[in-house]
Amino acid sequence: MNALLGSRIKALRTAKGYTQEQMAKQLGISRQRYARIENGLNSITLDLLTKIAAVLDVTVGDITRVLDEEPTVAYRSGTDGISSQKIFDMLDLFYANKHMYTRLKHRDME
Repeated sequence: MNALLGSRIKALRTAKGYTQEQMAKQLGISRQRYARIENGLNSITLDLLTKIAAVLDVTVGDITRVLDEEPTVAYRSGTDGISSQKIFDMLDLFYANKHMYTRLKHRDME
């Protein structure tokens, strides 16, 4: 669970163009702690998740929806299993960018 949340947070951060240092500073935590959250090594509290969502201009649901999604296709992975993770990281980044584009487009139309 922590790895899924961390991966989603990283994808959203990357889509916004923020560095880990910028995120950590805005959250009031060390960069090392923030990096451990993205890597799924630290648990994340609801309070911190709420702060991350605010910095990234998304809802907590936008971050946690990754927990509700089950992969429907099992991809073949290489001997080290990295291939599947790269595919999922790319998909997360794609959907984060798509969501951000839709929100910006909707905002411009108002």
